[in-house]
Formats: sequence, C-alpha cells, structure tokens
Amino acid sequence: MEIPGAPATYAIIIANLIASIYGLSFDRGFVGSFAFNVGALVNAKQHYRVFTSSFLHGDYFHLLFNMMTLLFFGPVVEKLLGADGFLVVYFGAVLASGIVSFYVNRKNLAYTSLGASDGVSGVVLSFCLFFPLAPIYFMFVPVGIPAIIYGAFYILISANMIGRFGGKVAHEAHLAGAIAGVVLTVAMRPQIVGQIFG
Repeated sequence: MEIPGAPATYAIIIANLIASIYGLSFDRGFVGSFAFNVGALVNAKQHYRVFTSSFLHGDYFHLLFNMMTLLFFGPVVEKLLGADGFLVVYFGAVLASGIVSFYVNRKNLAYTSLGASDGVSGVVLSFCLFFPLAPIYFMFVPVGIPAIIYGAFYILISANMIGRFGGKVAHEAHLAGAIAGVVLTVAMRPQIVGQIFG
C-alpha cells in the first residue's frame, strides 16, 4: 500500500524513530555498533556506518528536533523532486557528510558521531533554493528569516564552527550535508538558479 503525500520522507522518519528509540531505550550497544566511527571504518572497513549512523541519535531532543525539521521540509522537497530525487538529496547529503567527516577526523580513530542532521541539512538547503523568500523560524528568533539568507548563514556558521568546543557537534557533517543538498538540487533542477537570480 502506497503512503500518500511523501512516502520517502515518512519512511525515513519511521526508520529513524524505530532505530533511535530502540538504541536509546533498549540497547545502547546497538548505537555503538552502527554509529559513525573512524576506527571502525579504518580497521574493520565497516563503511555501512556512514549510512546507519544517520538513523541513530544521542538523545530524544536530538531525535525530535531532526524529525520535526524533516517532517516540515521533507514533504515539500519530495513533492518537487519526486521520491527518487528526494532520496538522492537526502542520502547524497549523508554520503558527503561521511566522506568529509572521515577526512576531517581521520587521525582520531576514536571519533564517533551519529544523527540525521546531515541528511536533514541537505533537505533544508534544497528547500531554500526552491523557496528563497519563504520565512524560516529559528529557535528564540521571533521573526522569520528569508530561506536563502538562512541557508547562507547556516553554511557560513557551520564552516566557522568546525573543530570548536572539542568537536562535540559535527559541524563538518552539517556543512557537507548542506552543500551536497545545494549541489544535488541544482544538478537535478538547473533552472532553479535562474529562478533565484532572475
């Protein structure tokens, strides 16, 4: 039975909820076995962790924030790009994030990260291209920020924050996911560039 509206978006959200809730509430070892870990990629060649880590979260706020964001932006992007195009943006962002995260942290075999923020970042930036003047509301900011400005600041701030605060937040993953979302959306819909600047 086909899920109406945005089946790819809903499927990713459901998969995140199942995997994250199981890992957070029932089996923390499950999280360790599938999170992004440089040592596991280098020594055990467990490259699948690049993708499985994006279905796991460190806490329930992390999970809720990512899934609420994806629920808001995902169906719109999926409607415009189709399910296949949406999946290209989402998992292309996850892959780009994994490659960049590995390069940035390649000397730290203990480095571990998890979360859907990379794929979600790609989807949000894709939305920003389609609706550059749409207001995006951020925590504690009472007015909406035009999407194109939000997207530009998101990329700049993520780039500037890489390596700060002991690397507890994977800003390089956010940056890579966001840029991948832009590049892949433009590759599939090149006319969008003219619409933005036209």
